[in-house]
Amino acid sequence: MRGRPVLTALSALAMVFLLGPILLVVAIAFSSGDTVEFPPPGLSGRWFGKALSYQPFHAALGTSLLVAAGATVLALLVGIPAALAIQRRRFRGRKAVEALFLSPAIVPELVLGFALFQQLMVTLRITALGALLIGHTVLLLPYAVRVTGASLAMADPALEEAGRGLGAGPLRTFLHITLPVMTPGIVSAAVLSFLTSFNNVPLSLLLNGPGVSSLPVEMLHYVEFSFDPVVAAVSTLLLAATVLVAVVTERLVGFNKVFSK
Repeated sequence: MRGRPVLTALSALAMVFLLGPILLVVAIAFSSGDTVEFPPPGLSGRWFGKALSYQPFHAALGTSLLVAAGATVLALLVGIPAALAIQRRRFRGRKAVEALFLSPAIVPELVLGFALFQQLMVTLRITALGALLIGHTVLLLPYAVRVTGASLAMADPALEEAGRGLGAGPLRTFLHITLPVMTPGIVSAAVLSFLTSFNNVPLSLLLNGPGVSSLPVEMLHYVEFSFDPVVAAVSTLLLAATVLVAVVTERLVGFNKVFSK
């Protein structure tokens, strides 16, 4: 960016807007004060201890992990065959099917959540945990279809044709040629889906119930009645975990293999 001062200034401004709020939360998490204030009067790690010992967060964390893992598996089980059909088959309405699977990413989450609340919890009387699992699966389908589809689009279909030409059946061709090609996309889709579900608020807010609440929703309830840095400490722990998962996944699989095309 040397010789481009305007572009450099805009980039710096964008970085401040993106990272500024995050750094503010991290600084507040280490505050020694009794309330949320910046700059903090001193440094302390006591809010991390209080956050880790707060019982309602434990149950909410278990719910979030269960829903995120279950919804990720279900979304991949539906999304991978859909991506294979969209990328490798030519049939009437293919674009419409692709748009249908990607539509949850376009519809506002509050609208999607209210529709699922009416259908699942009011009409079908499904429990809050079941509604959360189904709702998050619907929310994650675009990630499963788009990211695994991107890995398929990068692969040369001639490899699969060559396998079939050498006598391999459809299952053997899938297991030995298609699946290895899709592996980076599947892992990337799984990581993105898990993090998206775990951090989701709008959908979880509408689909929770008595005794069933996700961690982000429980954090939202906490700040309604308390103004101490506990939620900032939890946010910092979640941020560290997210960065760790992203770095490990990038080292093992490489997001660029999927997103650079």
